[in-house]
Amino acid sequence: MGMSRVLFPLLTLASSALSADLPAIQIKGSKFFYENGTQFFFKGVAYQQDSSANGAEPTSSKFVDPLSNEANCKRDIPLLSQLGTNVIRTYSIDPTADHSACMSLLNDAGIYVISDLSNPQQSIVRDNAQWDVDTFNHFQQVVDSFANYTNVIGFFVGNEVTNNDTNTEASAYVKAAVRDVKQYIKDKKYRAMGVGYAADDDASIRNQIAAYFNCGPTEESVDFFGYNVYEWCGQSTFEDSGYNRILNFFKDYSVPVFFAEYGCDKPNGAAGRIFQETGALYAQNMTEVLSGGIVYEYFQEENDYGLVKVSGNSVSKLKDFAALQNQIQQVDVKGVQMSDYKPTNTAEDCPTVNSTWQSSEKLPPSPNSDGCSCMAKAAQCIVSNSTNADDYGSIFSFICGSDQTLCDGINGNTSTGVYGGYSMCGNQDKLTYVLNQYYLKQNKDSTACDFNSSAQIQTASGTLDKCNELVGSTNSSSSGSGSDSSSGSGKDDGNFGALNAPIPGSWVLGFLLLATIVSTNMLS
Repeated sequence: MGMSRVLFPLLTLASSALSADLPAIQIKGSKFFYENGTQFFFKGVAYQQDSSANGAEPTSSKFVDPLSNEANCKRDIPLLSQLGTNVIRTYSIDPTADHSACMSLLNDAGIYVISDLSNPQQSIVRDNAQWDVDTFNHFQQVVDSFANYTNVIGFFVGNEVTNNDTNTEASAYVKAAVRDVKQYIKDKKYRAMGVGYAADDDASIRNQIAAYFNCGPTEESVDFFGYNVYEWCGQSTFEDSGYNRILNFFKDYSVPVFFAEYGCDKPNGAAGRIFQETGALYAQNMTEVLSGGIVYEYFQEENDYGLVKVSGNSVSKLKDFAALQNQIQQVDVKGVQMSDYKPTNTAEDCPTVNSTWQSSEKLPPSPNSDGCSCMAKAAQCIVSNSTNADDYGSIFSFICGSDQTLCDGINGNTSTGVYGGYSMCGNQDKLTYVLNQYYLKQNKDSTACDFNSSAQIQTASGTLDKCNELVGSTNSSSSGSGSDSSSGSGKDDGNFGALNAPIPGSWVLGFLLLATIVSTNMLS
């Protein structure tokens, strides 16, 4: 194969003429390329304050969009350039904000963007996972807001959502999001933008999760795989850090892999980071398999991973800034020309469903707002507008505990791949479905649609049978249930999957509530 050399920090091709759009990054096989065929390697920095990165869960539902403040971008981008940065990762974006100034400044500096689609209010929650209309709408809006910037490489639909073998069912919902965001980009006729997932390095499930997001039809699998790796700490080796294991596993992976986060702060905190692993990451044996990485993180926060400290409008470099800068300046990475590269790697086999892996290759249904709206209009018993969402859990508790089949239409079982047709609806619509099922079973007794004024009777518009046809067409493994008859349909197996908080996650007939009602603010 012909080889090309990418010298850092010159940002070859990426810093041509100011204000000219950067060439879009392309994917071929397991590698990224510039439009002219030169291989692209990530030399990235995570750029967001108070994020849910590094496996942390957010402590607040509020966030600051890092690409909506022109003054901050003018302050920070020159420092990012000093680090030879050619890509930043953002974790939470407000799609209603104006990003044009920051995106233009990044473009002029030769810096690309890869962004998570979620935010603290809208994400797939690891311990009560679902893929619903509201979350999909938000993801679509973020895609829309960045589609016209050629320096956007793509998006992550989740970050460490499944992080151990107790919450592997969440991966089915994340992969459904991959499928639907990819289809949305195609349907909107946007330019090619990758859709991927960022996983942690948990030893109990790391091989299964990498295989799961790569297996199956291309329409459902990731375009790239991000790996959050903090195993090389201080002075280490390929063997002691496990980098040799990473190389061995991903050498046959069929899509690009890169470190979506790296930069261990042990044993001496951020100030003690020497970034020896940066030199290792861009060594030839690594770059033949991996496409570089993203250092965590730009901002110094309580978790002590920062490269700079920001105080008001001023910023000061920390000790590890110079350490990273020194390592990056020594990078001389060799890549292959796209015309000479002939991919031979094939997709992984899907992991077997067992006690430690609970996501089958049959994915949850695509969110269908028309189907949910249809059902809510066709229902005769609905949620009262005055009902507080915090009170939903007790109603679900009573109805689903009295007869599990009444909730078949909103439940999902990730291990069998059987999903109720309305499992992709929002909480209010799900509760309306359950209330209506109960009301019909009670032969429309007026007292069966009250629940201390939390429910009310309405004049139905349309029929549930028509709505069931709508949701049944969204996914071959989903099953709409419920009609104008007395009860739900479908066989319940006792596993109610991961319902969105505050819907309880598991049930045993005869008991009202055996699962903790999880706060709606709990995020992965």
